[in-house]
Amino acid sequence: MSEPIISVSGLRGIVGESLTPLVAARYVASFAGTLPPGPIVVGRDGRPSGKMLSQIVCGALAACGRNVLHADIAATPTIGVLVREHVAAGGVQVSASHNPSPYNGLKLFNSAGRVVPAVEGNRVLAAYRAGHAAWAAAADLGSVTTLFDTTNLHNHKVFAIHRAPRTPFRVLLDSNAGAGSVLGRRLLDTSLLCEVIALGGEPTGQFEHPPEPTAENLAGVRQQVLAAGADVGFCQDPDADRLAIIDETGRYIGEEFTLAICVNQVLRHTRGPVVTNCATSRMTEDLAGQYGVPFHRSAVGEANVADKMLEVRAVFGGEGNGGPIDPRVGYVRDSFVGMTLVLAAMAERRMKVSELADELPRYEIVKRTMKLPSERLPAAMAAVERRFSDAKADRLDGLRLDWPDRWLIIRGSNTEPIVRIIAEAPTAAAAEELAAEACDVVAGV
Repeated sequence: MSEPIISVSGLRGIVGESLTPLVAARYVASFAGTLPPGPIVVGRDGRPSGKMLSQIVCGALAACGRNVLHADIAATPTIGVLVREHVAAGGVQVSASHNPSPYNGLKLFNSAGRVVPAVEGNRVLAAYRAGHAAWAAAADLGSVTTLFDTTNLHNHKVFAIHRAPRTPFRVLLDSNAGAGSVLGRRLLDTSLLCEVIALGGEPTGQFEHPPEPTAENLAGVRQQVLAAGADVGFCQDPDADRLAIIDETGRYIGEEFTLAICVNQVLRHTRGPVVTNCATSRMTEDLAGQYGVPFHRSAVGEANVADKMLEVRAVFGGEGNGGPIDPRVGYVRDSFVGMTLVLAAMAERRMKVSELADELPRYEIVKRTMKLPSERLPAAMAAVERRFSDAKADRLDGLRLDWPDRWLIIRGSNTEPIVRIIAEAPTAAAAEELAAEACDVVAGV
């Protein structure tokens, strides 16, 4: 990689190759030039390169005349809370999310404490590509102040949504040496009175398993949940905006179920619109139908989900990658929201987490990728739409095809010459068949 991967909400790359100190400084200087007056919050996940990069970010922002509030190691949703708490102009989180250790990145927040939406992100991107940076004179340099209590307000906001008797569940928390450990143990132990078994409980960034919380990567954690006799296993990604669940039998429930269990718990108490992205399991849509509330889809991406939630005044939303978004806490994907709502459902309904999962509408998802140059994507989508002419077609984000009991989506990557194909159906065999047929069509274009 010679160039970082840049989107409207930030960038990521391999440290020392595509992501250098110069790239980081130029990028955040361009960001600072798009913000209103006020301080800027800076945090990082636990990766060893994060300390160096956060120092570069803080220095560059101060060099632009901006005062910096340095949170050091903090979860991504915590940065959103801190931006609002300190009435900041914006925020920068140094994290590469679920990417491997050689990677790091920069995620941008606006003054509302949410990941910047497309319009704002495109302004930053244009300024960066044009080389715009407003460096300050010596007399106008900003300051860097360390924030020593970064979790109190976030903990309070998340705990407030529990709404059930606190039950001393035995919880295995796998933060995988990421930022989730900073708030995770305080929330589960002190606030929710759980007995916590911590894996990767120090935010060193020395991952104990590959950082994306998939079934394959969590095979060892599943065994530890079972061996510990835990009521539930919670597995975070390095910046703690995503949550996967392991039940008391050691079964990987996964990330799609995180959102659905949370939605079910929220709608039991508060009826209102729900939003997911267009590549999320139909479980949430079915739940909205059961509760008689409006359901809306957005394009893929946290900022797009947040945009739609604000537009329709949603009571809850999120993405099927284990990223619940609760407006009562903030418009940021939040693993702590997920843990709290799952434990609240277990306590209130006196059900095991396996039972909460098993009562949900059941579907199976298959996800595939294929190499495809971007110029061939329109023809590929048109061919897929012709092959499945009996489906309802939607072009909100790529091509989505819907039938009464299944759906298929084909989307191009914004950063790689690949196409993503996702199919969901009542059985794994049906989903595999649907995805395979779509792949055959794309291959023939």
